[in-house]
Amino acid sequence: MIGVLALQGDYSKHIQILEMLDFQVLKVRYPNELSLIKGLVIPGGESSTISDLMERSNFHEPIKDFAKKKPILGTCAGLIMMSKNIEDDRINSLGILDISVNRNAYGRQVDSFTDKIKVLLNGETHNVLAAFIRAPKINKVGVNVRILSCYKNEPVVVKQGLHLGLAFHPELVKTTLFHNYIFREQFQISHAT
Repeated sequence: MIGVLALQGDYSKHIQILEMLDFQVLKVRYPNELSLIKGLVIPGGESSTISDLMERSNFHEPIKDFAKKKPILGTCAGLIMMSKNIEDDRINSLGILDISVNRNAYGRQVDSFTDKIKVLLNGETHNVLAAFIRAPKINKVGVNVRILSCYKNEPVVVKQGLHLGLAFHPELVKTTLFHNYIFREQFQISHAT
């Protein structure tokens, strides 16, 4: 079973993608529910609100512990929450990915756009559509972080250990590549569990 952090944001669209891939899905609203899942999605939304709600629910340490053994996919605000450094004091990030990010760096809501990107996964190049909505920019990556895709010379897909971070929203354009890769191809998580 794959969990989707369901505190705020576009978690319902991630659930639809996971269900398209035949995964059982749990909306995760309480830290103790992390013990029921084999992978977690931290969705996009308003990162300062997600951070605040995570603090109120005491999610930070349980998610950090979860991340030691199980994969996490973070998209947009989820990427911000997974980062080590964020240029915003309102965000209490998890430090799961050794990256620095600048939130909303691609512009305001009116500056949102979709475009094709090339992604290198398992030695193959995939052309996928990505939706950038008030997207963060990755300013710096640590030595253990692999850049799997760039957009206009800026990293937009990064991987470190078990985890994958995206600066955009794949779920809004029904792109299943990343969910399938992180939860099935890479870790062989059965859709029935």
